[in-house]
Amino acid sequence: MEKVDLALCLAVDASSSVDHDEFGLMLGGYAAALRDDSVLAALTGGPRQASAIAMLLWSGIGARDVAVGWTRVDGAGAAAALADAIDGTPRLVAAGATALGEGMAAGLALLAACPAEATRLVLDVSGDGRHNQGRPPGPVRDIGVGAGVTINALAVLNEEPDLLDHYRAEVIGGPGAFALHTPDYAAFAQAIREKLLREASGAAIA
Repeated sequence: MEKVDLALCLAVDASSSVDHDEFGLMLGGYAAALRDDSVLAALTGGPRQASAIAMLLWSGIGARDVAVGWTRVDGAGAAAALADAIDGTPRLVAAGATALGEGMAAGLALLAACPAEATRLVLDVSGDGRHNQGRPPGPVRDIGVGAGVTINALAVLNEEPDLLDHYRAEVIGGPGAFALHTPDYAAFAQAIREKLLREASGAAIA
């Protein structure tokens, strides 16, 4: 894969707190964002005019899988194909506990394996629950930041109204890191569009 401005790993919570309909709203939200013209313009607006994106599903310890492998997004056709692949992704991991740190570690490993040299590395975490199993997220976050990765988060507050505070304290880090929130999954698509636009715009600026 040729060089890109941004390598973006989408690490998606598939634990038991996310029911079937909510899982569909999450993935549908990601797909809709990738079909958005402004998001595409940001993903392809940098000097290399391309980004690389992969999606990881995670839940409890040992329950993680690459839903969509590294895909070069360099135009509308590639973005549409990626959106279709995400739309068609089954729930590959068993619903279980929320091993947030384990999911983050798997996302960092996936970023390290990206076949394209990238100017920026970003781990995009989304979920509706705080860590409750396995490695704590804070030390994993620190490892990622030390490796030059920016970790951002989107907190869905339907289960835990104070989740945004947890994400800010234990998950996000690195240059320009931020955490957004959405009250529920019905509003997920709008929130993830804003999140991807903000992440991708950094690549365009770079």
